[in-house]
Amino acid sequence: MIAPRTEAELAEAVAAAAGPLRIAGGGTRPVGKPVAGEALQVTGLNGITLYEPGALTLVARAGTPVVEVEAALAAEGQRLAFEPMDHRGLLGTSGAPTIGAVVAANVSGPRRVQVGACRDFLLGVRFVDGRGTVLKNGGRVMKNVTGYDLARLMAGSRGTLGVLSEVSLKVLPDVAASASVLIGGLSHEGAVRAMTAALGSPFEVTGAAHDAAGPDGAPMTMIRIEGFEAQVAYRAEKLRGLLGGFGEVWVERDPALVAAGWAGVRDVAPFHDRGGDVWRLSVKPSEAPGIAARCGAEGLLYDWGGGLVWLLVAEGCDLRARLGDFAGHATLVRASEAARAAQQVFQPEPGPLAAISSGLREKFDPRGILNPGLMG
Repeated sequence: MIAPRTEAELAEAVAAAAGPLRIAGGGTRPVGKPVAGEALQVTGLNGITLYEPGALTLVARAGTPVVEVEAALAAEGQRLAFEPMDHRGLLGTSGAPTIGAVVAANVSGPRRVQVGACRDFLLGVRFVDGRGTVLKNGGRVMKNVTGYDLARLMAGSRGTLGVLSEVSLKVLPDVAASASVLIGGLSHEGAVRAMTAALGSPFEVTGAAHDAAGPDGAPMTMIRIEGFEAQVAYRAEKLRGLLGGFGEVWVERDPALVAAGWAGVRDVAPFHDRGGDVWRLSVKPSEAPGIAARCGAEGLLYDWGGGLVWLLVAEGCDLRARLGDFAGHATLVRASEAARAAQQVFQPEPGPLAAISSGLREKFDPRGILNPGLMG
């Protein structure tokens, strides 16, 4: 295993590589087709190099544990607003998630419906391309005109265009209070209608999810609001009135229970310790119930108001064959190595987009050594 401790060592390792490299952060997120190659572990590149709370800016080396970043932010009453998912419970992995891997996979949680994705908070990056050249793009402010937006290009590229060595992120103040407006017993269609009504309201919803089999086995729809104490109390009551026509509505204000509930949505806790494959669908919310009905899923969780659908299905299930054509994307998140090798893990790209992707990989990794085949 190659384990560089500096950006210079990382560049030297990539430049000297004689064959494919299997790039990993903390090793907690093995999503994609299996990659054959020498392991390149970037956890040695760690530490927060700059944090300016007044400027809402944090710069950290790619191997810095997310928990370390969150602890530094919490000490100043700030947070990563995009709420990155922790995959360990779902995938049965160990280790510590790293901030570079979060950016590389564009990992974003329930709050995406309000604030956007990880890439929307990415100010700049430093990375090593497939030649071993150190590149940088962006900076430490949102308005940064530097030509091509390589920072956002790197978010979601999963190490196939370059190996991140440092990331610069915009952070936001933490919230003083939060509440969950809960509705029990809704059908899939009713839950999507309720979440759509909440998200379309003026009450600044920061999360909208539906667990088809809640903690007690009954469906549970969750709407989150955050802010100052008095504002949250007011908006919670208004939302309860707005959603009263959908069924029995109540408000959970206990901070620990609210936090635990949304951490469960973020980390797809209903599928932890359960056998089967896990798929992630991105769809139009109004079409989500119909698409989900065709899946024959053993477990189902909606997030992002129905725009994100998590499905638990039987091992080896070819979900795309079962679904047929649909408007959206399907990603195989959890399955055996054999199943991931046999199926298309990520949504196949249309011809023109596939040509662009191939061209980018050729430019950034002409030798084809960075996580080759991962996105296939």
